[in-house]
Amino acid sequence: MIVSPAFSGKRYAVLGLARSGLASAESLLASGAHVTVWDSREEPRAAFDGRADIADPLTIDLTGFDGVVVSPGVPLNRHPIAEHARAAGVPVIGDIELFAQARTNLPAHRVVGITGTNGKSTTTMLVHHICAAAGLAVRLGGNIGLPILGQEPLPEGGIYVLELSSYQIDLTQSLACDVAALINLSPDHLDRYEGFAGYAASKARLFAMQGGVQHAIFGRGDEHTLAIAADVSAHRDAAFVHIVEPATLEGQSEWPSLQGPHNLQNAAIAVEIVSQLGIGEDVWRPALASFVGLPHRMERVAEAGGVLYVNDSKATNPASTAPALGAYPRIHWILGGLPKSDNLDECAPYFDHVVAAYTIGEAGPRFAEILDPVMPVTRSEMLCDAVRQAMDAAQPGDVVMLSPACASFDQFRDFEARGDNFRQIVSALIEDREAPCPPGGGQ
Repeated sequence: MIVSPAFSGKRYAVLGLARSGLASAESLLASGAHVTVWDSREEPRAAFDGRADIADPLTIDLTGFDGVVVSPGVPLNRHPIAEHARAAGVPVIGDIELFAQARTNLPAHRVVGITGTNGKSTTTMLVHHICAAAGLAVRLGGNIGLPILGQEPLPEGGIYVLELSSYQIDLTQSLACDVAALINLSPDHLDRYEGFAGYAASKARLFAMQGGVQHAIFGRGDEHTLAIAADVSAHRDAAFVHIVEPATLEGQSEWPSLQGPHNLQNAAIAVEIVSQLGIGEDVWRPALASFVGLPHRMERVAEAGGVLYVNDSKATNPASTAPALGAYPRIHWILGGLPKSDNLDECAPYFDHVVAAYTIGEAGPRFAEILDPVMPVTRSEMLCDAVRQAMDAAQPGDVVMLSPACASFDQFRDFEARGDNFRQIVSALIEDREAPCPPGGGQ
């Protein structure tokens, strides 16, 4: 794990002992800090018996503490810990801020921070893949993979590649990324912010933490991202601000896991990032071709009878579904779930790519109402029915795609469970069209 003398003798409270909280507590203890831990569950608390104080930070006097470490899932705009810590003059931070504070004691390295509403995970994994292909020591962390503090520190010359959500940026004050990237911005997580402006301001803080000679990279697909780029440009030399033009990156047809306009942008931003790290085209171009996409993100799960089946369960809002529809010319589109909006306006430019739509979940009736005037719609309600109906209708050359434009929580535990269920249904039905649906939510 990553430890640091920067924490020795200091006092921290850790609220929540899931993955990032557990790694934070262990790192702080190993670094010689005095730690108070709390979790609503007894089992993770018991693991710290005799090693840390066990108390709810809300019930103790925080005066003199150096920080309260919370999970990114804690809503700072509603949770009472924010006010309790503020009254004691104690910062509320996350594991990424602890990593930032530990950096001065790590072997010389560089940090890449990647954020955006959509495409963060694919771009982060792609940068990691290219760095590994270049023979560099590289670690993946942040909002993807293992908690960064729980991993072994890199040797000199290593690169930490971090996917950063707005929640994680909110809990970070001093992470000066050598290269930071904002892919795009569209309304999301607005229950945590004072409107879209508050959400955008959170993303912009990633660049405010940088120094003047560190690289800032931006997509050009939306006005909100370009507005942040313009603000950064006003305070930084032009040599360190890069607005990426995806159309200039050729060869996408040779990258099977990076299809669609959104993945072209992801690839173009990844290429700009690794170029600023000194990695040349002789490395990044073959790495784009060998990259295997992430599960649930435009994942090619099967091909049978000339029909391709694509799992894009990670598309939990219309903005992330829209580019998926742009990736193929003839799509049987399965959509619906717990809606984040009552319209599909961002998907409308690609409606002509849809052969037929199959609506499921809570959003199904509203989405069917929107789509009925412009395409054939089947009100499937359940995922297994939708897959079966799409499979029966699809012709060779067509694509059956789950790209829900919705959260999953009406029928599934999370988007991973939804995507896993889709994969299982496709496999079972390809093997036997009369097979019952596999067990799982939303069947």
